[in-house]
Amino acid sequence: MVVSLPVVEEFGRELAALGWAGGLMVAGSLATGDYLPGVSDLDLVALVDGPVDAARQATLVTLHRRLDEGTGSGLRLGCVYVDTAAVRDVEVRHPTWTHGQLVQRILSGITRAELVHHGYAIFGPAPHDVFPPMTPDDVRAAARAELTGYWAWAARRPWLWWDPVIADLGLTSMARGRHALRNGALLTKTDAVRQADAPAWLIEQLAARRRGEKISSPRLRTALIAWRDARRTVARAQRVAR
Repeated sequence: MVVSLPVVEEFGRELAALGWAGGLMVAGSLATGDYLPGVSDLDLVALVDGPVDAARQATLVTLHRRLDEGTGSGLRLGCVYVDTAAVRDVEVRHPTWTHGQLVQRILSGITRAELVHHGYAIFGPAPHDVFPPMTPDDVRAAARAELTGYWAWAARRPWLWWDPVIADLGLTSMARGRHALRNGALLTKTDAVRQADAPAWLIEQLAARRRGEKISSPRLRTALIAWRDARRTVARAQRVAR
């Protein structure tokens, strides 16, 4: 589903004008048709010609800060900058603008699957012409990597789940991970809320927050439910990975 947002179109024009970006692609909820303004992040992937050195990084920081203060205010636009020479290297870290800063991150298998199966280009080549196919087993492997990577780390730190954002993200991520492991397919965040391993009252509150409603859940109960769900799901993924 191709959705046009003014900030994404503006970003695409400015990025293309730099002369060293060969494409901009849409991933995440905007690609899967699950985008909710003011709730969802904007997950983008740019193709660049050559490494993003210090001068290029400074240019990108200036560009992103200007957008974040202008048409992109409150929209949480993020972008991974992938050197075309390293597209197939799943372990290399790429400059990534996220939550107001430039960091180094891999382009995850889940994002690659979103691009191949649902993504589209703002300019430049289509994602399926850039990235190799993602089979159901590839999707399972990507989900397993996330569960046994970051989420295993988080599950060993129960105090993190006191943060309501982490608790909500964990519940939906565990549902998405279980679905991917079983079916070799992606699950949207909205559908993941419905499949969360949580009491009905909490699922209703998760769904309300997903719609952008300002509703809170009991903090301690929610943290315990989410943390225990993560521990179970991660342990299951770790057993399969052995």
